[in-house]
Amino acid sequence: MIRTIKHIAVATALSLALIGGPAAAQKSGGVLRVHLWDSPPNMSVLEGVNPLGARALMPVFNNLVMFDQHAKQSRLDAIVPDLAASWTWNEDGAELTFRLRHGVKWHDGRPFTANDVKCTWDLMLDTGPDKLRTNTRKFWYKNLEQVTTDGDDEVTFRLKRPQPAFLMLIATGSSPIYPCHVPSAQMRQRPIGTGPFKFVEFKPNESVKLTRNPDYWKPGLPYLDGIEFPIIKNMSTAVLAFVSGKFDMIWPYSLTAPLLKDVQSQMPQAICEMTSDGISGHLLVNRDKPPFDNPDLRRAIALSLDRKAFIDILDQGQGDIGGVLQPPPEGQWGMPAELLKDLPGYDPDVAKNRAQARQIMQKLGYGSTKSLPIKVSARDLPPARNAGALLIDQLKQINIAGELDIIDTSLYYPKILRKDFTVGVNGQISGPDPDPMLDALYGCGSSVNWDGYCNPEVDKMIEQQSMEGDAARRKQILWAIERKLAEDVVRPIISYNRFATCWQPYVKGATMMVDSIFNGNRREDWWLDN
Repeated sequence: MIRTIKHIAVATALSLALIGGPAAAQKSGGVLRVHLWDSPPNMSVLEGVNPLGARALMPVFNNLVMFDQHAKQSRLDAIVPDLAASWTWNEDGAELTFRLRHGVKWHDGRPFTANDVKCTWDLMLDTGPDKLRTNTRKFWYKNLEQVTTDGDDEVTFRLKRPQPAFLMLIATGSSPIYPCHVPSAQMRQRPIGTGPFKFVEFKPNESVKLTRNPDYWKPGLPYLDGIEFPIIKNMSTAVLAFVSGKFDMIWPYSLTAPLLKDVQSQMPQAICEMTSDGISGHLLVNRDKPPFDNPDLRRAIALSLDRKAFIDILDQGQGDIGGVLQPPPEGQWGMPAELLKDLPGYDPDVAKNRAQARQIMQKLGYGSTKSLPIKVSARDLPPARNAGALLIDQLKQINIAGELDIIDTSLYYPKILRKDFTVGVNGQISGPDPDPMLDALYGCGSSVNWDGYCNPEVDKMIEQQSMEGDAARRKQILWAIERKLAEDVVRPIISYNRFATCWQPYVKGATMMVDSIFNGNRREDWWLDN
């Protein structure tokens, strides 16, 4: 075995900082109240496609490794130890071995062992006796051949081929370690982890509550006595509650530019950040449902988009135009602007694009006297509703008559999974690393490839970029993938939004990542200075 010395050295230094005792300036105690803008369908991080549960429950769990919680970007060189004390790759880069920490216990007092790691991936790979009700992670790990243990403190991941960014998958907040002895059905209702906070209760449409884990294996942490997530779906109501002091922090990445101005005018002392969240708004078209099985119609819809108008109208100019990968500088792999404008449908001359779209629609039998009626599905959240309304307005320009179909979050994703939609506006992650996003969203047969796109040529390129260890060569493959997906009109990207997060000045330790909503939610070293 050959050690990845750089990773071990960086990880060890950061680990010592993370597990050290409280610094003099930090205070223990207090309950952090963070507004939650929708009700999660359940409490299982590994199940479903709704990210709310994963973001609220990250403090309950640990990963093998995780991203430095105070790094703005989720990079490979920002990965630090968590339940794993160290890790090594073998010579051919297809076998990754973790040495685990001793003395870690689950919240119910049972010891954490290597078998828990194996059970977690047996769940995600669907190879164990226990099953997830909705398994959206299986396709992430299609290159993973086997997970084996050596005693209680060593676990090895054997890959089918080299995958240099494989560690990025394990470090994400969506890859916590689950206990072997707790069935997945219970994890949906009363999850048990090894993390800094214990789960207390979930009252749908009311709140999620966590309490301090007094036996946490990192000495001195957490500082907080607990975290409460009051659920308030109406964002204007949430702003009023925040301004009046009913909670300490607005749900991260949920404030639009107009709402941010409301907060700043009423509470100038609040600390606010307007950042990218690594999520793109995109157009989801059911290519299996006539007439959308016609590629010309899908191309016309893509040509109708005025991306700059979305950014200017909905976000007051706070947004970015990009392809399927988040554009730089926040994104590490996305196509630069000078190349992006040459993609099909990205010509900044919107009038010319729409003229082409109307010609296509006319050939298909639609025009000023006959419009194509469609329903535009949108999740019942302000960004989705507003994007759906603006999309409908733009589709009118090419003789498509849209009707907005607003769907409750608890029903939205099941409908999408059943392909019970025609056209929808949706948000999708773009990283921070292309593995596993490209496989999951665009790979043939993936459970979250909701529009049913399948192109063996693209699948081959996705595998090529995954195996490529040289960043410059990998980018060239990735940009070729972006171009091909644009040519095939696959989930046309509308824009990358920027949303604000605000918190009271006495909330300390918060870092808003610029390329992921999932990876910065551990909150183990946040504290209250009041």
